[in-house]
Amino acid sequence: MIFYTVILIILVALIFDFYNGLNDAANSVATIVSTRVLTPHKAVIWAASFNFLAAFGFGVHVATTIGKGIILPEIVTPTVILSALLGAIIWNIFAHRNGLPISVSHSLVGGLIGAGISASGFASIAGSKIVTTFLFIFLAPMLGFVFSLIVSVIVLNIVKKKQPRQVDKYFRKLQLISAAAYSLGHGTNDAQKTMGIIAVLLFTTGYLGTEFYVPFWVIIISHAAIALGTYFGGWKVIRTMGMKITKLEPYQGFCAETSSALMLIGTAQAGIPVSTTHTIAGAIMGTGSTKRLSAVRWGVARTLIWAWVLTIPVCLSISFTAFQLLSIITGFIPT
Repeated sequence: MIFYTVILIILVALIFDFYNGLNDAANSVATIVSTRVLTPHKAVIWAASFNFLAAFGFGVHVATTIGKGIILPEIVTPTVILSALLGAIIWNIFAHRNGLPISVSHSLVGGLIGAGISASGFASIAGSKIVTTFLFIFLAPMLGFVFSLIVSVIVLNIVKKKQPRQVDKYFRKLQLISAAAYSLGHGTNDAQKTMGIIAVLLFTTGYLGTEFYVPFWVIIISHAAIALGTYFGGWKVIRTMGMKITKLEPYQGFCAETSSALMLIGTAQAGIPVSTTHTIAGAIMGTGSTKRLSAVRWGVARTLIWAWVLTIPVCLSISFTAFQLLSIITGFIPT
């Protein structure tokens, strides 16, 4: 019976991963679409391809954090994992339908915390990485803004004597590279959250033996699911990220993607599950503000910030409630 339960929860985890790609498609392609370097369809194919290629070569540090650093592995049960996933999926569906580019990463973190507390109280929370994770809720958009602003200023000084048409021509080509780099960073950071969930499920049910690790097949299916979600794309969210925050030129798209890619790959190597949405949104605002601060539609930015702030408490509440309901349905008694 436990085998079929594990298979079911893995499928639910892959649905979450698909929605991650669906919502975060905007992060991967918004700049390259808004600058008209690629059509939306070509852009999602480009992004999805590099989302999948990220499976080969960036490690599993974030997956380990999700698997062992948010809630204690010893309190994890299939019911806890399923409850965490349900909280994250329900919030993601709501956000996707309303065009809100929320943090899928933090929806999972909130879900894990809510399910863990519901199962074993506040003692279930692990202290190893959770403080850093919460800190980067605020640092990710700020660092994205600052890095992108710095890169934009450097680029503007390099090309200031060039003809605008020539600059545009060069950066349309360079943006293909920066978009690919960003999609690699997005894939390696976000797919690892699903890997961590599946790996800790397998570990706590005895399918990994006595040592926690992430099997290669888990890496492949996680990247495949997020790439598939990216391919289908979240067009309402793409409009918000690529067109509503600020109007971008090709060089600005390059600056936003390059600075975000460096940050995402760096934090992935450090095992910090940052929000790709927060990072790229901050970067878009940073490069947009090089023209003038009024070029950024700060009203839209405020809406995004509210969505980010609400993500963890909303998912925590849904997952807490889901665990209680599932416990009643399955006859599970929390200890």
